[in-house]
Amino acid sequence: MHATAVMDMPTDGTMDSEDATELGESTDSLGGSAVWYIEVASPIGMLVVTNESDAVTGLYMESHRHGPINRGSWILDARRERAALNLARRQLNEYFGGTRQTFELPLAAQGTAVQKDVWRALTQIPYGETRSYGEIAKQLGKPKASRAIGAANGRNPISIIVPCHRVIGSDGSLTGFGGGIERKQWLLAHEARVKGATASSIEGLR
Repeated sequence: MHATAVMDMPTDGTMDSEDATELGESTDSLGGSAVWYIEVASPIGMLVVTNESDAVTGLYMESHRHGPINRGSWILDARRERAALNLARRQLNEYFGGTRQTFELPLAAQGTAVQKDVWRALTQIPYGETRSYGEIAKQLGKPKASRAIGAANGRNPISIIVPCHRVIGSDGSLTGFGGGIERKQWLLAHEARVKGATASSIEGLR
């Protein structure tokens, strides 16, 4: 896996000073010629996060549909030398701990122009909310392209961080998810709980 077509795809917000400092400390001696990875334990199983040229290029779950085929050349970042992976680890732990609702990471996903348009649209879905494939299609000015939107959504290589789990069927059904329906259900329920708890806390201050 080598991302020759790199997409700069920032999530909501800008990196805070601590995150920017961490990125500045990285040394990419291989010039992006290698794929580095880490494993992050989570409530939905072990997650594998990949990095190239100091940007996150993938997040895969166990038994991930459309996941990477060849992992033999990947390098485990056992010494925590990849800044983007260090940020991803910390922010994923915060997300699952209920203290982070947006990711602020450098992203570079490989895909077609259409896929990248869809993936950018996914990053605009607010935490704790959902959108249908049809709504995404209309947002992109392609109201009759729901099927193509669904296909691109299913090929999203950076799950959770690029929240493809927030896209559902027009009838409210969960439909497919690369990591499995049970994980999609867990992620949506987790976000609903956290958002509900946050709203209750704010209401209590009024």
